Amino acid sequence: MAVPPSASVRCSPFYLRRQAPCPQCSWGMEEKAAGSAGCGEPPGPPRAAVPCFSVAVDQDDILPGALRLIRELRPHWKPEQVRTKRFKDGITNKLVACYVEEDMRDCVLVRVYGERTELLVDRENEVRNFQMLRAHGCAPKLYCTFQNGLCYEYMQGVALGPEHIREPHLFSLSADVPKVEVLEQELAWLKEHLSQLDSPVVFCHNDLLCKNIIYDSAKGHVRFIDYEYAGYNYQAFDIGNHFNEFAGVNEVDYSRYPSREIQLQWLHYYLEAQKGTAATPREVERLYAQVNKFALASHFFWALWALIQNQYSTISFDFLRYAVIRFNQYFKVKPQVLALEMPK
Repeated sequence: MAVPPSASVRCSPFYLRRQAPCPQCSWGMEEKAAGSAGCGEPPGPPRAAVPCFSVAVDQDDILPGALRLIRELRPHWKPEQVRTKRFKDGITNKLVACYVEEDMRDCVLVRVYGERTELLVDRENEVRNFQMLRAHGCAPKLYCTFQNGLCYEYMQGVALGPEHIREPHLFSLSADVPKVEVLEQELAWLKEHLSQLDSPVVFCHNDLLCKNIIYDSAKGHVRFIDYEYAGYNYQAFDIGNHFNEFAGVNEVDYSRYPSREIQLQWLHYYLEAQKGTAATPREVERLYAQVNKFALASHFFWALWALIQNQYSTISFDFLRYAVIRFNQYFKVKPQVLALEMPK
């Protein structure tokens, strides 16, 4: 779709400087409210200037004006490749998306204010709020303002409907994540408890889920792939982590965690391969206790990993749900693990 020649004139950047703290609270005062008793915003990163264009978009024919703005904001886009999509859910403003890639990874939303909505909505205050929330990581990027609207970043995801917001996993799942104070206590306990088990430090894979193990039936041997987490670690962690992975990742089921009998058999073969001689029952029992105690550290590590992934990853996976599952399993098996005795 061709973009009409630009008739826009860039005016002074619209932005609001941080002022002295408000005497009534710890928030900073805004430029407009500097002489009043109102409060501005919480402390946070300074806001960048937002360009303002002297363009008025026709509410009855949005596309020409929207494309003039896109020419300013995305000059590297080829006009004939720009695609648009109208959103019709809003009942206050009109919204159109402009993009060039099918997955809309870089997409600019052009929002045109409804007729005379400024009678009810303080548009300068809206921009202030937009910038403040963006500075705290709670809003998309604000690209520019224009005479009767603004342009901002498209946020990937699904707009919820009435049938969605009743789902418990949308409004209560984060409450299942332990508080930071609890996690700090558990981490300190793990370091204290596991450091006393005398598990040898060896070179570990640290991510031995099923798909990272390749079996060549023709040659009769096993090989490992994907070494991004590999490094020196406690022997019992690597094995305990491997046993935890029996439960799966996409559909986690800890009933598949290996039984004591299977573990003892597995550990017996492991020790014989490591030593080159027969393993004693005491050695197997000792490793069994170490492994199941270090399996707790595996749950803890991957739960924290999932929380980080939930914040930053673009992969379509419910990382928050996975973190909750691992934390729940950690606290479920911890009493059982504590009851295990280390053979002398």
